Amino acid sequence: MRLMAWTFGYHAFLHSPQTTDLRISQFTLYIAAQAERIYKNIGYAISTRSNHTISEAFGLWMVGLLFPELKHAEIYLSLGKKLLEQEATNQIFPDGSYSMYSLNYHRFILHIYLYAIRLGETNHFPLSNELKQSVAKSIEYLSHLIDPKTGQMPIYGSNDGALVLPLNNCDFTDYRPLLQLGWYITKGESLFEPGPWDEDVFWLTGATAGRVVVQNAPRIETTKAAEKLSFPYGGNYLLRSTDSHAFIRCTDFTSRPSHADQLHVDLWMHGHNIAIDAGTYLYSGEGHWRNGLAHTSVHNTVTVDNKDQMTMLSRFTWTNWSKGKVLRHDKNLWQGEHDGYKPVSHKRTVMSLEGDRWLVIDNLSANELHHYALHWLLNDFPFEGKEDSVVFSLGVMKHKMQIGLMKGEGKFSLVRADPESTRGWRSRYYGHKEPAISVRLEADLPQVTFWSFFGFESDVVEIAGNVLRINSKNNYGLGAG
Repeated sequence: MRLMAWTFGYHAFLHSPQTTDLRISQFTLYIAAQAERIYKNIGYAISTRSNHTISEAFGLWMVGLLFPELKHAEIYLSLGKKLLEQEATNQIFPDGSYSMYSLNYHRFILHIYLYAIRLGETNHFPLSNELKQSVAKSIEYLSHLIDPKTGQMPIYGSNDGALVLPLNNCDFTDYRPLLQLGWYITKGESLFEPGPWDEDVFWLTGATAGRVVVQNAPRIETTKAAEKLSFPYGGNYLLRSTDSHAFIRCTDFTSRPSHADQLHVDLWMHGHNIAIDAGTYLYSGEGHWRNGLAHTSVHNTVTVDNKDQMTMLSRFTWTNWSKGKVLRHDKNLWQGEHDGYKPVSHKRTVMSLEGDRWLVIDNLSANELHHYALHWLLNDFPFEGKEDSVVFSLGVMKHKMQIGLMKGEGKFSLVRADPESTRGWRSRYYGHKEPAISVRLEADLPQVTFWSFFGFESDVVEIAGNVLRINSKNNYGLGAG
């Protein structure tokens, strides 16, 4: 990243009166020293099999490309290109999702690859078509996850503030600059209406190309029926309703997990992220803030016996990886399970009901007594807590989130910004935390069936035997066994 920033600034000030031959010579020595350091330590970067591998490979390739006068330029160029192309295949899954299970790190590597593609084109040293196809798949994948009105994405996995190309005035959480740039570089078209997210395109493709982008018709308004809803390699699934959607995580990890978040559900309603991911906050905080938002207990899923779904060996390392499996995925229903608490089984069913209502059923079963805790983290909207529900306001609309058990008794609790724990907090920006609403229902039973309903204030949920009924303008009678 240092090399990238240096060369970016170098070419910006190359024709300045203050850029003397002596300074150019000294700058080139700095470049050579940094490239040599990367080259001597490239084995470690390769061993991480991560964004670090890609960024170090890019540094070598870029120096070899832009500074051919250096003694080892050809070696840097050849090795860097080989690694960039190799890691695009290794780290970007066939469905476009990313092997680090983190949307922020996905943006990190895509910024590098898009920058590299443009450098290769302008210097007549193009990267392979296979690499470009992998990048195009990633951009398409992310286009299904973004909220086009706000540019927001689910905060999925590690989110530590990394931003390779800060070339615009959009918020850190806005992914439209990345997708607008990626869509143009890979397809020659715009994805969104003109806006401040176009600035990256001007920076990397020039004013003429930028004007073409602005004049193109936006491509984001595709029909929902045509959208792809399953990304099994990355373990991400979507259910869509009229003005709401659910983002579900369930995977059989093939590389290092980021968070212990099997069966987590993000819920978006009317452009707002209602049920949210807590984010990351700090890797090296004190006590419970030492990467504390990676744990299962802060995610929108069920915890068994106060344990994580996997074993946290260190801040960044999980062992005993849980295995997720999708059992069913239709237009309005998703069902999956994971084995992180074996011999306890956990199966979750997510249903999209009419009128932007949602129902989630969690079945947990074992032969012995266990402590089960269903948790939801809600955005910090104006709210009112009730006996087993939360009523929150979205503008003039009042929504309700309600949870319960099909059988047995449970303990309901609601916490906002607990000063003694990670409960009731979220982090959209690394190092910054803000209040959120933590809703939890606990039960001590061998088997339990939790239900969670998201709808409107006037909706009434009733339990009759093994049937759950939602009384609203559209009545639903659902068996939850």
